[in-house]
Amino acid sequence: MTKRARGLRNLRAALAPVAAGVCVMAAAAAVLVPVLGADTPAPRPLPHGTSTAHADATAADCTPGNAAASLRPSPDGGPAVDRIKARGRLIVGVDQNTYRWGYRNPATGDLEGFDIDLVRAIAEDILGPDPKITFRAIPTNQRIPALQERTVDLVVRTMTINCVRKRQVAFSTAYFQGGQQVLAPKNSSITAFDDSLKGKRVCTAAGSTGEARLAEERHGARVVTVPNQLDCLVRLQLGEADAVVTDNALAAAQAAQDPTVQLKGKPFTDEPYGVAVNRADTDLVRRVNKVLEDYRGGGSGSRWMAAYKKWLQADLPGITKAPEPQYSD
Repeated sequence: MTKRARGLRNLRAALAPVAAGVCVMAAAAAVLVPVLGADTPAPRPLPHGTSTAHADATAADCTPGNAAASLRPSPDGGPAVDRIKARGRLIVGVDQNTYRWGYRNPATGDLEGFDIDLVRAIAEDILGPDPKITFRAIPTNQRIPALQERTVDLVVRTMTINCVRKRQVAFSTAYFQGGQQVLAPKNSSITAFDDSLKGKRVCTAAGSTGEARLAEERHGARVVTVPNQLDCLVRLQLGEADAVVTDNALAAAQAAQDPTVQLKGKPFTDEPYGVAVNRADTDLVRRVNKVLEDYRGGGSGSRWMAAYKKWLQADLPGITKAPEPQYSD
């Protein structure tokens, strides 16, 4: 093993301890299965009786101003909800490398974070107390294929809602509002998402909105792509990148892991996070939106605010409420 490879391995081990293989989490009646890779099976046919007609119409009408609009909430069942109940387990695509959002606690071995709390709330609503959950750890660029190929029921992984993605998957209403921002060493000459990036190596995750934004406007930077955002922090620490472009919510979590880096400039995009679902599963979209209505309810005493205070407030202070839902019907 080369010195660089050893360094990469050791840094990743320090930043995000990850159990290999299949790990049973008894306290949560949940299972983490291995990461989904690029070699995925051919898309499966849609279940009998499902249709993408409403999703097609919603995607066709999508504009940046209404991208976060979703179907109105409903507690009713349907083909997708009934399928989950019959299986007796919810299968969800998540991250296990992002501090505060979806990561393995090195002290307990449990998967924790803001996204993980939301998954548990959805599972409890559909399956009842102490639900069984299979967490599938998936890289950024495999979130959409995992839904299309039905290897997961949902993806809850800091996934931005936008019109391009709504032509491929369906989304719940927004459960968090972030924005793209630059992360760089504190002593760097980089000041923001501007021409101070010229000639610099800028890292972002493949398949992310950061990659899409850099494709539109690089400011003279050389773009480096990796499977997961944590890999960008590792490359920054190894001197293989000069800056990272990612959602400020994720960048703040990375800065919490490494006090030598900081957010630069201001957010330069809007990034509403949603729960992603196969486009045919409209009943599941409505059910998730019903869960989110309950999750937001209660103002400062809501489950959403409790999760924010527990996981995010230290790194992203000043947020007083969840995003207001938008509906398309």
